[in-house]
Amino acid sequence: MAISNQKKEQIAETVIKILFSRFESFPQDATGNRNAPFHEAFLNAFSDKFAGKVTDIPFFISMSSWLHGLNTTMGQTFFESVAHILSHGEKKEFTSGAGRAGIHPITSQQKNAASNIITRLSNNETTPNLEIENKLLFVPDTLPLINAIDFSVDVFIETDDEIVAIEMKSVKPNAGEMRGEKQKILEGKAALFRRYPQKNIKFYIGFPFDPTNAPEDPTGYNKNRFTASIININKYFDHNEILLASELWDYLSDDTNTMEQILDIINNIATPEFMNNYSFLSCNRNRDIDPEKYRRLLNDWHLISEINILDNQQAILEKIGAHRTLQKIYNQSMFCNNKSYNMARARSLMDLINRDQLASTVN
Repeated sequence: MAISNQKKEQIAETVIKILFSRFESFPQDATGNRNAPFHEAFLNAFSDKFAGKVTDIPFFISMSSWLHGLNTTMGQTFFESVAHILSHGEKKEFTSGAGRAGIHPITSQQKNAASNIITRLSNNETTPNLEIENKLLFVPDTLPLINAIDFSVDVFIETDDEIVAIEMKSVKPNAGEMRGEKQKILEGKAALFRRYPQKNIKFYIGFPFDPTNAPEDPTGYNKNRFTASIININKYFDHNEILLASELWDYLSDDTNTMEQILDIINNIATPEFMNNYSFLSCNRNRDIDPEKYRRLLNDWHLISEINILDNQQAILEKIGAHRTLQKIYNQSMFCNNKSYNMARARSLMDLINRDQLASTVN
């Protein structure tokens, strides 16, 4: 099934914000890169490798920095945001501090079980087994209680019978990261079991794509090959604890072909004409100057709320009439100063129509 139009619009909004910020920071030349003598000196050794591919080393260094910024934004903003949109989940911190869920105690039996699991895995005395590990952690309360280590959950999902926690990871985690991640998840599961004793507890690590897969199959994955490329992941993690590429996105959406649809949204928006298209849509006069292009871009960018406004434009204008406040709202740009879609404006305008529709239904 297709992702709902509402979720597509939310994903598109995230794409637009990221693209705008990356266009603004794109290095036009190397004039801002005045102090990288060590980088340039080292890169001299690769001049034969760059031949015919890289002609401007300072610009190449600037581009590398820009790309690093994009990678950071994808990891810290895009993947998490899309995961929350698809799953209706949220980020949650189980640590002390204002607005946080607080540190939760676990039993000494659970603490010892987590430590013993880690020790045995580290010493190669056993292999990861999710079913066995859960049996050791999900046990009745016994005193004394001990604080679990602080942990956060990138995607926290709660239903009447289930808690799902997903830690979103880079496809190239740091060496040695897996042991600490496993320790956190073991104690995190124990803490969640005590906090939600009547619910099924699941805790995963999620990887947004499989870099070992062929470029012509961007949404595919091979979990055996992928985990073999990451130091110690097979030593500490059962494959049933890992969600990879399309498997992750389909799990979050509870549907199929989700990753393909996400990539389609990005590809529709991320064209060389992005900034020109953004400027075109930002100007309300273009609704009347070139309505065909205006509607086409709204469709391409999945801005369903603005399409609804366009479809009901005449009725909205009749309702606005001489009301100056509503005139001001109508004439606002569809994008806010932070480059996000102006949803408050859209709701105010559509409320004018929805009230009449509701009233006619009641009558």
